[in-house]
Amino acid sequence: MPTIHLPVAIVGLAALAVAAGYAVLALVAALLWRRGSAPTHPAGHPAVTILKPLCGAEPGLYENLRSFCQQDYPEFQIVFGLGDATDPALRVVERLQAEFPSIPIDVVVNPRQHGSNRKVSNLLNMFERARHDVFAMADSDTFVGPDYLATVTAPLRDPAVGLVTCLFRDVPTSQIWSRLGAMYVNEWYMPSVILARLFGHASYASGQTLCMRRDTLQRIGGLQTIANHLAEDYQLGERVREHGQRIVLSHYLLKTARDEPTLGLLTHHELRWMRTLQVLRPRSFRLLFLSFSLPLAILGGAFAAAAPSLAPVSWTLFLTAVLARLAMYFVHRLSDQRSLFSDLWLLPARDLLICWVWCRTFFISRLTWCGSEFAVGTDGIMRNLS
Repeated sequence: MPTIHLPVAIVGLAALAVAAGYAVLALVAALLWRRGSAPTHPAGHPAVTILKPLCGAEPGLYENLRSFCQQDYPEFQIVFGLGDATDPALRVVERLQAEFPSIPIDVVVNPRQHGSNRKVSNLLNMFERARHDVFAMADSDTFVGPDYLATVTAPLRDPAVGLVTCLFRDVPTSQIWSRLGAMYVNEWYMPSVILARLFGHASYASGQTLCMRRDTLQRIGGLQTIANHLAEDYQLGERVREHGQRIVLSHYLLKTARDEPTLGLLTHHELRWMRTLQVLRPRSFRLLFLSFSLPLAILGGAFAAAAPSLAPVSWTLFLTAVLARLAMYFVHRLSDQRSLFSDLWLLPARDLLICWVWCRTFFISRLTWCGSEFAVGTDGIMRNLS
């Protein structure tokens, strides 16, 4: 065996070991999370204000917003916020007001910008209409069941808890780009969050649901302090933790609509997510490729082939990585209405695309969000370019 081949093969074996190890750990973490159950909490239902910032009438908006009007909860108010009176989402809200006259539904139409993050500006404009001292801030593309509000607000009865957030599962349309986008969330991003949580990383907070008390928000300085940040949900969570309170990850699993009709929209969305991860964890972001188990296994297998004598070990690691990755594909589909094998053929393309998005992130500083273009610095501050 040429001298140079052995070091190359060892590097390949190391890559295979990392790929197999990560794939197995992520799978175990996902299975453990599925087996978990929400803790019980004492009785009592404080009045809640649901804050729903809106921007455009994306597909399924009526059904998603309507699910929040059907909560099995004694007292709650919904505040919808828009930045433009011509926004088509306003017609959807007016339809809900007519359909649910017994629910206090308020609408705030205010174009005022408090910072470069338009979602935070929208929320700040809405707070003046919030009647209650417990808030549930939730994105417009989220669909929930009638037990959502009771479940996600329950941990706030513990004074040590400052924020409650949730994991979510993407539900795609029939379009191929939407399905690829859902695979990104369901098979890579969410398992990564769960695995990090398993190892004690408790800073995850998702804008899909952020529940907190008014006094907690006032104590950390309000949303004004994060009005220019790209990752406003993460920043909110960090401020809660800095003030000595915990973030609770609820076992309530949200459903979110995933609708990207083109490859361009899909990559813009994922580049924004990747750029967010890069801003939050600039050092560890460079090692993020270690979580791309299938591409890493293929690369490791190619390197390990330089030493045929190591073939039994390299094949064992390669098959372990592939089988664990396939198992991750199937795990979240166990409760899915779609065919179990419908997107299996997309799996290689999905994992290669995530590698391309990760690489591309190192060469961008501009992002498109809700029709506007922003420059994002290494400090995570957004600067409006349009």
